[in-house]
Amino acid sequence: MKKTFTHILLAGTLLLITAVSCKKDDAPAAVVYYEKGDQMARPAINTVFVDAPAKDSFNNAIPMKMASLFSTKFKARLLALNAGYTTNALGLTADQLTGVLVTDVLNVSTTGNTKFFTSTSDYLTGRGLSDDVIDNELILLFGGPTGGSNPGLTTDNVGANDKAFSAAFPYLASPW
Repeated sequence: MKKTFTHILLAGTLLLITAVSCKKDDAPAAVVYYEKGDQMARPAINTVFVDAPAKDSFNNAIPMKMASLFSTKFKARLLALNAGYTTNALGLTADQLTGVLVTDVLNVSTTGNTKFFTSTSDYLTGRGLSDDVIDNELILLFGGPTGGSNPGLTTDNVGANDKAFSAAFPYLASPW
C-alpha cells in the first residue's frame, strides 16, 4: 500500500509539474515574413534625397504618392546641395527636376532610345550598361544650364567599367 501511495504521489507530482510548466499559449509561433522594401529605380536618387528617418516611408511608398509625400524634401535637398540652381542641362527648373526625381520608378522609352540622359523629351528612360549613370545624375544636379558648371561636382571620376561587357545575354562583364 505504501508503494502504491508513493507511486500515486510521484505521478501526481509529475502531472502537477507538467501542468504548471505548460502554458495555454504554447502553440507554435506564427510564421512572420519580412519583405525588404527599397526604392532604387534610379541609382543614388534615394541615397541622396531621402534622409535616414524617412527611408522606410519612401521605400514603401506607392510611386503615385511619392510626389505628394516627398517633393518638398527633395526640392529642399536639391537647393541645399546646389544653392545656385537655376536650370539644368535639360532646361529643368528645381520644381521640374524635383517632379522627375521624386517618383523613383524606371521609365521606359517607347521610341527605342535607351539613353539615360539625352534630351528634354527623352530623359531618364533607361540606360545601356556602359552609360555613366552617376555622372549623368551629377550633371543634372550640378552642371547648370550647359552641363559644364561646377566641373568638380559633375563626375565621380570613374571612367568606365574595368572589364568588357559580353555580347551575349545577360551582357554583364564576367566577375574578376
